[in-house]
Amino acid sequence: MALGRLPPLLNRFRARVPFIKQTSFILFNFITWIPAVIWFNSSVGDIVWIQGGSMYPYLNTDINRTTKKDACWNNKWEPLEGLRRGMIVSFWSPAHPEVEAVKRVIGLEGDVVFTRKPFPNPRATVPPGHIWVEGDGGHNGKETLDSNTYGPISMNLVTGRVTYALWPWRTFGPINWWEWKPKTRVIKAKR
Repeated sequence: MALGRLPPLLNRFRARVPFIKQTSFILFNFITWIPAVIWFNSSVGDIVWIQGGSMYPYLNTDINRTTKKDACWNNKWEPLEGLRRGMIVSFWSPAHPEVEAVKRVIGLEGDVVFTRKPFPNPRATVPPGHIWVEGDGGHNGKETLDSNTYGPISMNLVTGRVTYALWPWRTFGPINWWEWKPKTRVIKAKR
């Protein structure tokens, strides 16, 4: 009697084989793309969300009207290549190492920067292999954690350059960092 029931059980298993094959195929394709996506996000670029008032008014222009964040393209391909004053960079925050921060480059190595509070000295020289970064807004020390809080940052912490605004739509396009007018006085190093 047990042998008589075996063929119906095999038929039921055979009916499930296409489902198992299809599911395995989909999972295999999904899993093989995971390393490519991870590599792309860490080496080529990703979307960074600008929140808070530290980059206001240049980025996050709706901070006073809405809680929405700006979305920008963060170019991670050779982020230090051609780095200049005024460019907006992403970096691992020295104050909170698990957080990727976005600020503007104010000073390059060798520059003398006239600092703001809460930095303890009125002037700081940017050491070799470092940059000075500041937020565009909130220079009272409460709205932005930047080099005025933790000093110059190592270039090794820089992860990318913010190059395009993606959201909101009215700001869509390249970020024209060269149009930025500095508020902080910098004595440029002789190169």
